[in-house]
Amino acid sequence: MPSPLLELRAIAKSFGGARALRGVDFDLAAGEVHALVGENGAGKSTLVRIIAGAHAPDGGTVAIAGRAVGKFDPAAAHALGIACIYQQPALFPDLTVAENLGLRLESGSPWQRVDWAGRRRRAGEWLARIGARLDPEREIRTLSMPEQQLVEIACAVGAGARVVIMDEPTASLTRQEQDLLYGVVRDLRRQGIGVIYISHRLEEVLALADRVTVLRDGESVGTFRAGAISEPELIRLMVGREMDLIPSGGQPSAGAVLLSLRNLGCAASGVHEVSLEVRRGEILGLAGLVGAGRTELARIVFGLTPATAGEIVFDGERLRLRSPAEAIARGIAYVPEDRRRHGVVLEMPVEENITLALHRRLFPGSWLRRGAERSLALEYLRDLAVKCPGPAAPAGSLSGGNQQKISLARWLATRPRLLILDEPTQGVDVGAKRELHRLIRRLAAEGLAVLLISSDLPEVIGLCDRIGVMRGGTLAAVLPGKSDPHDVMAVALGQAKGAAA
Repeated sequence: MPSPLLELRAIAKSFGGARALRGVDFDLAAGEVHALVGENGAGKSTLVRIIAGAHAPDGGTVAIAGRAVGKFDPAAAHALGIACIYQQPALFPDLTVAENLGLRLESGSPWQRVDWAGRRRRAGEWLARIGARLDPEREIRTLSMPEQQLVEIACAVGAGARVVIMDEPTASLTRQEQDLLYGVVRDLRRQGIGVIYISHRLEEVLALADRVTVLRDGESVGTFRAGAISEPELIRLMVGREMDLIPSGGQPSAGAVLLSLRNLGCAASGVHEVSLEVRRGEILGLAGLVGAGRTELARIVFGLTPATAGEIVFDGERLRLRSPAEAIARGIAYVPEDRRRHGVVLEMPVEENITLALHRRLFPGSWLRRGAERSLALEYLRDLAVKCPGPAAPAGSLSGGNQQKISLARWLATRPRLLILDEPTQGVDVGAKRELHRLIRRLAAEGLAVLLISSDLPEVIGLCDRIGVMRGGTLAAVLPGKSDPHDVMAVALGQAKGAAA
């Protein structure tokens, strides 16, 4: 192993009386991908902020290329060649790729005349260095999320970055988009750039990283060669105990049919001829490739994009849902995929997030009843075991898993009969994932019908009583729970036909 490009020794950090980091050691070599894993609250974000100069450590040392660093702020970190690539790129959506790169990388007087041809040429060179085939003249708003991340990476490389930090870069990407990003990461490694890679997807970590450091409760548990440790061993180290990712469940209770979709379709969504039943007390999973129509189907059932063909029968009554308000009134709730954009309002207190969907019931006559709101919020905080300072804390201060519980609490407070969950465990750590799995099973055992959408195939197979596999905007098959993963993927890929279950 070459001498460290970045070296941290005995790093400690506290916030008030809470110890976030307790003597953590971490190092990164040039041309290495070093993964950082741990549950939410393990200290990963704090360590990254220290490396990026956003937080000053209370103790310990930071060294770059063998030289100890004294004052360390974001400007100093940038000057030393440290760049962060976040899950949500910080780009100007109405400007082109070339303009965004130029603003970040070009120097000179603000009154200097812009060399537009030179800017486009340089942008093309920076993009080519990382293998990105993007038109420098495209506006950022027209780019997909991975394409925007490529622009951020090109900016880091153009600025001469020696250390690139990637924080959950694939959380919202398709499989094809993930493969594109993996190729870029490997290109960075070949160029001698050190990459710190943070992800909850352990199979991805083990396939991409050279080494893995595990954090738990603010301490470094150990650093391991990626080829010398298994996924179950990593999970055990992260949580401090043996843990099965998916809780085993018993046989589903034979409840009556609650939701029946009959040849349902929506021309604008690309969904067509979907026939499906969901029973009370059942967890029915929707599997399939990204773009197969799973989320689009959920939006139709919730009234976000009304159906243009077929029918929805709910509890024996034919419905024509034209809005979410109509769906909520019937007892249908929907926890969306992107919790940070649609699930929780990060700036609002936890208690106000929980009561957002039931203002008319909680505040009749438009009078605010803060005591009733707080009482209801406390009830769900206790019931869902949400870890937070209190109901008045901003939702944005909570970990990802606890934000997801707040999003879920909002819809449970409406007392639904059908709960639609779209990627409920995306971007949360293994401990929070297990808690959410237990909660979903408990809700189903209490008689709630659950329609679960997930791209995590082990989650669908382990958690659901039946599995609907979608392909090309329609339902290709309904398979029994605990089906073989190869059978599910064969149907999703159109390589096999499944029988109804």
